Amino acid sequence: MSSSAPQDTGRHQGEQRLWSVDEHLADILATVRPLEPIELQLLDAQGCVLVEDVTVPVALPPFDNSSMDGYAVRTADVQGASEEFPAVLTVIGDIAAGSGELPTVGPGQAARIMTGAPLPPGAEAVVPVEWTDGGTGAGAACGMTPASAAPEGAAGEVRVHRAAEARAHVRSRGSDVQAGDLALAAGTVLGPPQIALLAAIGRGTVRVRPRPRVVVLSTGSELVQPGEALAAGTIYDSNSFALAAAARDAGAIAYRVGAVADDADTLRSTIEDQLIRADLLVTTGGVSVGAYDVVKEALTAVSTGDDEVDGAGIDFRKLAMQPGKPQGFGAIGPDHTPLLALPGNPVSSYVSFELFVRPAIRALMGLPESEVSRPSVRAVLKADKAIGSPAGRRQFLRGKYDAQSGTVSPVGGSGSHLIAALAHADSLMVVPEDVTSVEPGAELEVVLLG
Repeated sequence: MSSSAPQDTGRHQGEQRLWSVDEHLADILATVRPLEPIELQLLDAQGCVLVEDVTVPVALPPFDNSSMDGYAVRTADVQGASEEFPAVLTVIGDIAAGSGELPTVGPGQAARIMTGAPLPPGAEAVVPVEWTDGGTGAGAACGMTPASAAPEGAAGEVRVHRAAEARAHVRSRGSDVQAGDLALAAGTVLGPPQIALLAAIGRGTVRVRPRPRVVVLSTGSELVQPGEALAAGTIYDSNSFALAAAARDAGAIAYRVGAVADDADTLRSTIEDQLIRADLLVTTGGVSVGAYDVVKEALTAVSTGDDEVDGAGIDFRKLAMQPGKPQGFGAIGPDHTPLLALPGNPVSSYVSFELFVRPAIRALMGLPESEVSRPSVRAVLKADKAIGSPAGRRQFLRGKYDAQSGTVSPVGGSGSHLIAALAHADSLMVVPEDVTSVEPGAELEVVLLG
């Protein structure tokens, strides 16, 4: 469960006043606490945030090794070698990756060596097999028949056609990282390269904050699951799919419950059933002022345990934004699991997720506040006409951002039901509360969604 705790930050004033976007987000981030750290196996830790610095116990690579298939040689023995006058060396054996006992390369000798194999004593460089004739006799052709398999008295030879500088084609011990170096700092999100580094330095487990478990459910008796037939007056449930996908994109483990009918008891029961696997609950729909807005009905007076807890419960409020004016936020259940109730219109729901739910997920992961929200840039509006915006509302419009030109173009209209336009947008154009019109060529803030 989440380690959130109720805060006295002005909640439960509900719809008595109009909240700003910044106030609502600050309220959420003041309440949501990072999840408690746990020890996980490497692959289970993918996508999680480190809670401790990881230092390198042994140098990487741990020994000098060959970066090529070829022959380990002394540089003096191949000095001046050429196609016309090759250096002829006796092949004393093979060295494969993982070899333990190594032959010593003396004057006039070479050891056939494979990529990743340790450099033997006496050798100073590796000549690639392409610089040789591939070897003759019982040890011919690198990578193949071992020179050590030659009959007694019939050692193989190799002709080297090029000279080699000292340490040529040799990966030096510690050339990647040295013992005691900082491998990964606390706060690092573990992706495939970081997992690879942890494995390479011998770490089988790592201490991280786990990926938050986010339960997403949509409400509405009119909702039908994709793949089923639509009846009169019904629509497909897209919100739960969009928000579950967005939760995964934010770094969470998402559980999509699907649509719940417009019945307060059913919704309350469904939410209570989901608390066992939720660090964060997200609902969509039923938070406005309609007669069938069951989320408000079901959760307005919800308890967080056997007894009412001061500051607990869900607060429904109006925000000075478009789309997404109606919002709900609070804690539910004995562990005070955070719940965000989003509006039901698809665009309103998605924009609300990006502004409020994504930061909550990232905060649960333990990321710093500077990394919880999407990045934003300034861009010049590229449009045929001015963009209008209601006074006193911060408007978020879908846009297409061109980084090369530093411009952003509107995608679709301002309607909160226009899913197709959202699918083709990669950013949100932000029109401040005190601006009612943005002319083409004007600069504005752009939130990058990808």
